[in-house]
Amino acid sequence: MARLGSIVKNEKRKKLKAKFANKRKQLKATISDPKSSFAQKAEAQTALNKLPKNSSSTRVRSRCKVTGRPRAVLKKFELCRNAFRQLALEGHIPGVRKSSW
Repeated sequence: MARLGSIVKNEKRKKLKAKFANKRKQLKATISDPKSSFAQKAEAQTALNKLPKNSSSTRVRSRCKVTGRPRAVLKKFELCRNAFRQLALEGHIPGVRKSSW
């Protein structure tokens, strides 16, 4: 089980990401727009830097829904490899079964 503080911190990052997503998208569009003047791009860059760092999507870590483990997480199931294997063997994940050849 992961530390509870790490899980809570990641949840805060998810909320900040959702809160500032539109503003961040608009500022990035202004920066990358070739029609924008240099002054507009500089102003947008300054505004983007003033946003909280944790509102960036790259700061959010994918974690297992069951254990909170940050590594080896399968995106499709949102489970780490250990929890996925355990639940698959118990038959709790529909359509998944142990392979044999």
